[in-house]
Amino acid sequence: DVVIPPGKALGFKVDGQCGRARAGIMRLPHGLVHTPVFMPVGTQGTIKGLTSEQVQALGAEIILGNTYHLANRPGTEVFDEIGGL
Repeated sequence: DVVIPPGKALGFKVDGQCGRARAGIMRLPHGLVHTPVFMPVGTQGTIKGLTSEQVQALGAEIILGNTYHLANRPGTEVFDEIGGL
């Protein structure tokens, strides 16, 4: 099991290794992410023109959101209202 150490934002466990490459599992506050990982960019990037159904069909366990851009547009108030990203 992957645990988040006290005072840390994430936990990581190596599941396999080949040379310097490794596969593992990250535990984040919102769930598990298996690595290596495909991480689409959600801020003015690769998923901007996709529907929610299309994004879900990608099977991504994590989506990158640029907090600087999101704070400027649409603004933090929007994320406060909907409970986060």
